[in-house]
Amino acid sequence: MAGIGAFTLASALLLSACGGSGSSDEGDSTAAAEGDSTGVVSISSGEPQNPLTPGMTNEVYGGLVVKNIYSGLVYYDADGAIENEVAESIESEDNQNWTITIQDGWTFSDGTPVTAQSFVDAWKYVANLDNAQNQQYFFNGFAGFSFEEPSDIAVEVVDETTFTAELSQPASDFPLWLGYSAFNPMPEAFFEDPEGFGSEPIGNGPYELESWENDSLITLVPREGYEGPRQPANGGLEMVAYVEEDTAYNDMLDGNLDVLPNVPSSAFATFEDELGERAVNQPAAVIQVVNVPEWLPEFQGEAGVMRRQAISMAIDRETITETLYSGSRTPASDFTSPVIDGFSDDIPGSEILDYDPEGAAEMWEQAEEMDPIGDYTLQIASNADSDHQDWIDAACNTIRTDLGIGCEFAPYTTFDEFLNARDDESVEGIFRGGWQADWPSMSNFLGPIYGTGAGSNDMNYSNEEFDALLAEAAAAEDTATATELYKEAQEILFQDVPGIPLWYQNATGGYAETVENVEFGWDSDPILYQITKE
Repeated sequence: MAGIGAFTLASALLLSACGGSGSSDEGDSTAAAEGDSTGVVSISSGEPQNPLTPGMTNEVYGGLVVKNIYSGLVYYDADGAIENEVAESIESEDNQNWTITIQDGWTFSDGTPVTAQSFVDAWKYVANLDNAQNQQYFFNGFAGFSFEEPSDIAVEVVDETTFTAELSQPASDFPLWLGYSAFNPMPEAFFEDPEGFGSEPIGNGPYELESWENDSLITLVPREGYEGPRQPANGGLEMVAYVEEDTAYNDMLDGNLDVLPNVPSSAFATFEDELGERAVNQPAAVIQVVNVPEWLPEFQGEAGVMRRQAISMAIDRETITETLYSGSRTPASDFTSPVIDGFSDDIPGSEILDYDPEGAAEMWEQAEEMDPIGDYTLQIASNADSDHQDWIDAACNTIRTDLGIGCEFAPYTTFDEFLNARDDESVEGIFRGGWQADWPSMSNFLGPIYGTGAGSNDMNYSNEEFDALLAEAAAAEDTATATELYKEAQEILFQDVPGIPLWYQNATGGYAETVENVEFGWDSDPILYQITKE
């Protein structure tokens, strides 16, 4: 984070993001352009849950599409540093009142210009409660924002290429937020038909949507008129919806699929030998957790917290990550990620993440004495179209043995079916939650998931003290102070256990011999515009 004072993001300037390792030209479009090609690159993916708009898309399948059909003020390079895309400069004298200047000449795919109004209108729309946007939470740092009633955030147009943003309090890392999709601009056509727009989006990014065959294939083509730094080095992208990750892996081995973002657990022990230099196994800003719904009576009150802790202590993370994942996962010791600046593995309360069969059994028994629930079977819900049953079965084995209760996998056929059941609170029991960071900061692992009213707070968790610490950390004048406040906030999470951290996830992927210039970024996503294919 930058300190208090003037902050300018000029067009040639790179800023080292939290968790990033500094500037890198590996993600620069000039380097990629040397291998420009016309082949269409196929990627293993799945069906997006929501319309393809920045305000609604907050899951990985839709997110990968949105990332490539829209452009924001800045974008993140492979190491998590931010670089200008639409922005000319982002300036502030006090880290609370910001002036943003965009480059002239940008257009949307329908030919209309990208102006300051395009950003202001989009931000106000997403932030307004009336519009029920999944990404509303990300505007909670703006003056005028409200979770309780329709609001008009303090973002104002100055002229065609300039607008201002007033925050509710200083936030020295504000420029880091702006590479996330929630802050993308929208064309006038969106506001004329918000519901219909999402199936035929009009973006300003390096690609545009050619077709969307539900549950099958999304095809993107390079966009004429895009002159930004993420110039496509290929002839387009095909995002193929797979139901089985093993099928996708075998297609990649056979050369029938170009890029595989996720290696199935069945291949963890062999994929690096099978793929050689084409295997990807690197740290990423991704964590897997099990979330505990606040509405389930067995997890409420003091006894409910003890049951949460007992379940956590009955999961043998070391054995699961070694046996199932061959070391491509690391047992969690906090709620963030080791690749993020400020990470700590000794936060008070984190001992509940250690496997402790005796302690778990004692904790469960105490909860039963306090508030008995009798014969009980724990449900752990997840989608069945990805590799989750294996680890859930392994976790259930020790939970059944150590706690003396039932435990079973509660499957949903597809990812979007699982998300819909989660969102309408029809999921029975606890459920899987994976988090891929939106920007490289501790705050992004905490606020969007556990903050009151946050868009990804799928458990309905709320703690005023936790929220206050996040706000204080966001306003801190230096990184060290903010880091300590985020650690204090995590102590509260370990006391309440709204989620049970499982393990940090490496980016484990691979690609076929059909493509070159493949690189996975800090957030585990492949950088698609760089890939070349003859």
